[in-house]
Amino acid sequence: MKYLRDFKKESVLAPLFKLLEAFFELLVPLVMANIIDIGIADRDMGYVTRMGLCLLALAIVGLVSSITAQFFAAKAAVGFSARLRQALFDHIQGLDFTNIDRAGTSTMITRMTSDINQVQSGVNMVLRLFLRSPIIVFGAMIMAFTIDVKSALIFVVAIPLLAIVVFGIMMWTMPLYKKVQSGLDKVLGVTRENLTGVRVIRAFHKEEEEEKKFGEYTTALADSQTFAGKISAVMNPVTYVIVNGAIIALIYTGAVQVNIGNLSQGEVIAIINYMSQILVELVKLASLIITITKALASADRVAGVFEIQNEEREGRQEASSAQMAGKAAQDRGSDLPVPFLEFEHVSLTYAGAGAETLQDMHFTVDRGETVGIIGGTGSGKSSLVNLIPGFYPVTEGAIRLKGQDIRSIPEDTLRSCIGVVPQKAVLFKGTIRSNLQWGKPDATEEEMWQAIDTAQAREVVEGKEGKLDARIAQNGKNLSGGQRQRLTIARALVRKPEILILDDSASALDYATDAKLREALRALEGTTTTFIVSQRASTIRHADKIIVLDDGEMAGIGTHEELLAGCEVYQEIYYSQYPDERKAE
Repeated sequence: MKYLRDFKKESVLAPLFKLLEAFFELLVPLVMANIIDIGIADRDMGYVTRMGLCLLALAIVGLVSSITAQFFAAKAAVGFSARLRQALFDHIQGLDFTNIDRAGTSTMITRMTSDINQVQSGVNMVLRLFLRSPIIVFGAMIMAFTIDVKSALIFVVAIPLLAIVVFGIMMWTMPLYKKVQSGLDKVLGVTRENLTGVRVIRAFHKEEEEEKKFGEYTTALADSQTFAGKISAVMNPVTYVIVNGAIIALIYTGAVQVNIGNLSQGEVIAIINYMSQILVELVKLASLIITITKALASADRVAGVFEIQNEEREGRQEASSAQMAGKAAQDRGSDLPVPFLEFEHVSLTYAGAGAETLQDMHFTVDRGETVGIIGGTGSGKSSLVNLIPGFYPVTEGAIRLKGQDIRSIPEDTLRSCIGVVPQKAVLFKGTIRSNLQWGKPDATEEEMWQAIDTAQAREVVEGKEGKLDARIAQNGKNLSGGQRQRLTIARALVRKPEILILDDSASALDYATDAKLREALRALEGTTTTFIVSQRASTIRHADKIIVLDDGEMAGIGTHEELLAGCEVYQEIYYSQYPDERKAE
């Protein structure tokens, strides 16, 4: 509801104008009764004409009121959904990787698009009809009582029956519509997977299997929608039966009352008109209930995303930081300098994982050092470097930057001094310039070209029409894998980070370009501390320090020569890539 705060005026005016319309509509049967009882009975055509003009005036005022109400309701609903969607997007952007992984991309997309659209429709319909329909229903009943109490008692029986039907079906269908939206999640997920992996699907000639899989999901979605729709569709005929049954009773009762002289013909017509108004409004109310049911189901799903919160660690951080700092001072001695970056017996277990991904990582890194990280597939290399920017919280131990626990450093401060080049090169739709400005929004052309040269991407940029203003397609689809990797490295270098993390980000480069890149990065020493994750021993062999991982544990740490002399895991990796050197020995 807080996202409607900026639309208080519209949220009040829309129902008020609808109530005004309803008020004029309730007067119509009374005017009709007067036309019949006075104008037609007395053959007074002047009176009939005046009352006819009165009906026309009521219609015009009602139309203007209705259009005004529609305008304010639409303005409030659209503005509300825009703010809600922005708030949801901002919230998702603030979630840590653990929560994003748990929620799932397709679910987030569905809730930000389809679900919010459903909520928007619900708000619109509520502002337009939620007050109008009940006012018409109960107003018509009250007006009927002013005409004839005995006839109006039929309303007292019919309206509760109608309420039971309407709200009973609403309570039944609400969980069904939640199921429908969940089915939409699955359809969106398989669609997204197919569109992003279309080349792989065609390469393995799996089109028919994927079509069958998509058909199963869409059929399941259609079945759930049909089942929910069938139940909702019961509402109209049942309400029609109840209302028309009430009209039959009214006609019979009215005829008896007219026969004994208690009612006039016009008053009977007025009462029947009021019952007809109730019928029309209940049809609208039935449609409104279905829309509200969908909107509430979707709102519940949207609220579910807002309820996902990152773990609050502030209190524990402060204590942990103080404890760790004290322990570190004791371990090193008070006169020893504090390392630039320190992993203090760090372990990591992903949410829902059965075992630790990293165990007891303990090492220090000085400013300006180049650290190579190598190990087999699944050994935890990416997990290790993802801990430095705080993408995932450590489950044991602490990581300290300049002596301070990174958990106590504000997120924006921590990440502003780190440049990350992820394993999968990701570029955004726009230009080369706009992508490089992700690293530093106010970067000059000189800074951009300097980063491009370091990343060995000058030939890529100069080979494009427009150079820095060359267009980049979504996900960089108009570039090769190596070109994307070099531009993502340049993007990280533009901000001149204190810590540069290259997570296997040169895997698509040829050996010559890789060598030039390593040489250029070594020239950054003294200002930038570099972490290089790689499967290639050649990429990290000249690093100041090499960390060897094996199944989440540190198998060794040292220089290339030290590890080659005393680390079996490193020897196995290195000699598998350079078998000739083993033979030479």
